[in-house]
Amino acid sequence: MSNPWRRSKKTKGKKRPGRRHKPDVKVLPSAQLKGIVAKAESISAEEKANLDAVIETLEWVSSELDNKTLTLARLRSLFGIQPSEKTKKLFDEGVKDPDADTPAANTDTPAAGLDPTPTSEGQPETAAPDAPKGHGRNGAADYTGAEVIEIGHESLKPGAPCPECNGGTVYEQRQRPKVVIRLSGQAPIKARIYRLQTLRCHLCGKIFAAKPPPGIGDAKYEPTAASMIALLKYGSGLPFNRLEGLEGHLGIPLPASTQWDVVAEAATALQPAYEELIREAARGRVVHNDDTSMRVLSHMQAIEAEKRASAEAGKTHKGRVGIFCTGVVSVGEHQIALFFTGRKHAGENLATVLSERSSELAAPIQMCDGLDRNSSAEFDVIISNCLVHARRKFVNAKDSFPAEVLHVLGVFGEVYKNDAATKQQGLSAAERLRFHDEHSAPAMTKLQAWMQHQIDGKFIEPNSSLGQAIAYMQKRWLQLTRFLTVPGAPLDNNICERALKKAILHRKNALFYKTENGARVGDLYMSLIHTAELVGANPFDYLTALISNADAVAAAPSEWLPWNYAATAAQS
Repeated sequence: MSNPWRRSKKTKGKKRPGRRHKPDVKVLPSAQLKGIVAKAESISAEEKANLDAVIETLEWVSSELDNKTLTLARLRSLFGIQPSEKTKKLFDEGVKDPDADTPAANTDTPAAGLDPTPTSEGQPETAAPDAPKGHGRNGAADYTGAEVIEIGHESLKPGAPCPECNGGTVYEQRQRPKVVIRLSGQAPIKARIYRLQTLRCHLCGKIFAAKPPPGIGDAKYEPTAASMIALLKYGSGLPFNRLEGLEGHLGIPLPASTQWDVVAEAATALQPAYEELIREAARGRVVHNDDTSMRVLSHMQAIEAEKRASAEAGKTHKGRVGIFCTGVVSVGEHQIALFFTGRKHAGENLATVLSERSSELAAPIQMCDGLDRNSSAEFDVIISNCLVHARRKFVNAKDSFPAEVLHVLGVFGEVYKNDAATKQQGLSAAERLRFHDEHSAPAMTKLQAWMQHQIDGKFIEPNSSLGQAIAYMQKRWLQLTRFLTVPGAPLDNNICERALKKAILHRKNALFYKTENGARVGDLYMSLIHTAELVGANPFDYLTALISNADAVAAAPSEWLPWNYAATAAQS
């Protein structure tokens, strides 16, 4: 019997329409590839770093494929080919939940326990859907950083007779003035040159120079310059060399090395506030933590030296080779974001934060994913694991088990709608726990029984994608359902994942930190900037206030935190 998949002689060796021809696979050791890159003299340091990163990526992908730990779906997501994980976009309309009469996770219906909006006749009706995103324009109130200029009428004043009817009296509409908004461009860093008139006596040679205007100070770079550079670099991911190019186009020479000197010097004034944030974060009721990879050239060189030393001694290098940026978000009276870059794991960095925690406080809730490196045995915490990570395991199995995955996602959708209802109603931690116990616990109990039934009934293979997703949930069931047993336990680690985007943005644009000190400065600025964002403060104004009041910040850092610095500055 002929093989239907075998190519005919007529088409053998020809390119298939619409497909790329398979290249000749060339495999070279990574050391040889890096040696070739090192010989390329015409490329810049940034281009060389890009090539090194590509080589390391290929080496890692090959290793993961050899170890059979990299699936095609995960490989696609690593390279940014990741579809939406929303339930309604994951499945076709024809896919039905086998355990329900209608498709699961109908997000248009109100959550359980949430009262619909009553009509004027007293009958409930479904609340109107929110307006679609992206519509409308920003009003004048949205421009909080704009300069407001009051313009009086050119001929009329309040109390004057009306020039139209000659009988009435005009009055000012203070709440409804006519508003005109105009936006103009300017350089991120502006420069002013003071040309001081200089006079010289023709007889004695004495020189008399005009005094500079009061308030300009002796420093060339004002605190606002350091704040702007730091905000662009560590808040928006704009590398120093790109800002140098931008400012150069605008006639302001600002070398990248000078930018580093400015922010590094200003970091000294910010250090007390950063250390105080760590002490405040240690008192949080819930601490989120996670990490992402980061490049620090000095650490990378140290790791290579350790590998060479082990090879020369005839031993296998067993030291840690990873470099990480840990994000810690503490939720208490305020939300505080902290960043730590180095060779320590997330659990070790969290232990550093919790070492500042008072022994009189109860054990905090720690929210993280299921990796062991995110936890530490040094401190007593209530471990809670992220439901989003568990949900993603099922999403990855949707192609092989669409109906079963749809059923599981429907349960997750119900739990999240219930949690949204608790936020909308402003429930306390204890009230939220009772709400979930009443409305979410039955669904989760049924899900637990359903998963066990799939395994016991041998409806799925334990090693299949769905079987592994179920095993992940069963192994961590207690940690994944803390919101049903512990007041205030969150559902997921999304707030920390969003915080880590600051570090990821820096990694994608600036590629690396050069030294350990550079990473420390970056962590400091990211922590202050993102904490200010979380509490609704203006990061630029906050950094400027800290730098401008360095002595006061060092004396009483607790009075110069993002949520109280404005009141302190107003009194000083």
